[in-house]
Amino acid sequence: MKNSILLLIVINFSCILHGQVYEAGIFLGGSNYIGDIGRTNYIYPNKFAGGLIFKYNWNPRIALRATYSYLPIEASDLEADTDFKISRGLQFKNTIHELALGLEYNFYEYDLSSDDKTWTPYILLELAAFNYNYVVSEPIPNQFTYDSKNAFAIPFGFGIKSKLIGDLAIAFETKFRYIFNDDLDYTTPAIPRLNIGGTNSDWYVFTGVSFLYTFGRPACYTKGL
Repeated sequence: MKNSILLLIVINFSCILHGQVYEAGIFLGGSNYIGDIGRTNYIYPNKFAGGLIFKYNWNPRIALRATYSYLPIEASDLEADTDFKISRGLQFKNTIHELALGLEYNFYEYDLSSDDKTWTPYILLELAAFNYNYVVSEPIPNQFTYDSKNAFAIPFGFGIKSKLIGDLAIAFETKFRYIFNDDLDYTTPAIPRLNIGGTNSDWYVFTGVSFLYTFGRPACYTKGL
């Protein structure tokens, strides 16, 4: 019995050290913002965005991941669906740089070394830190002073992934970011000209596709002796 337990521990430790499959690659797609200016569609990618991604397949159900994202955003009241916004005519552009850590939970077992577990839908839970520009002051009318700052977001999303060919995999996903600030669009109550009365926090969203190269030894998942 002792020998069996020891063997099980050794096998599991070996799997942790050497047995998992890693994935690294790029993702490309579009980003959009939801706030006080422009349209209010949650999935409306209107700016080209992209980034880098690294995954560690912990087991067939869970993958840990880290990403860097470059996410330009812009909006115009002229594209809004209300007469008030269209007549107001505000617009803005900003750029978000984001680092995120989180996990994917697979609905089906996903094992890239197998022949029959090579695709699955998944949900995505992360914690994200991001950097963006905001308005500091208006020293003279219609000329603003900008600075950048860091903030946190609560990200969640969903997607579907599959082995593509050989060591390549592909994933399609949409990620929603709820932030605790209301100034991605440069609106602020500190400057009368930019105080447009909004009180809700902003969102930003990425929708796109990932291309991933898989490497590392095939996964080994022991089920007992």
